[in-house]
Amino acid sequence: MGDDELAEIRRRRMAQMQQQQSDQGEELERQRQVEAQIHMVLMQIMEPDARERLNTIKITKPDFAKAVEQQLVLLAQSGRLKTKITDQQLKELLVQLTPKKKEFRISRKG
Repeated sequence: MGDDELAEIRRRRMAQMQQQQSDQGEELERQRQVEAQIHMVLMQIMEPDARERLNTIKITKPDFAKAVEQQLVLLAQSGRLKTKITDQQLKELLVQLTPKKKEFRISRKG
């Protein structure tokens, strides 16, 4: 392989890496925009104490909190929310969305 070939390979590889970084930056920006839109909707449809509870859940169970946020946004977009969600209403929704735990009983014969 000649120096010219190596230089061309390096140049193509650098261009490819720059394109990947640009794509990743664009994806991060899109994610930020979506999160900002979700945040704005939640600010409009939730009472402050309910938002505080959801933020607390987000710290301990981020995936579950994300699912709850998506559910709330869907409810708002479908027009099924007539008033702002209170803390009590959020608690009831959380109970409904919480996955049921299975109990296992182990008994020993002996």
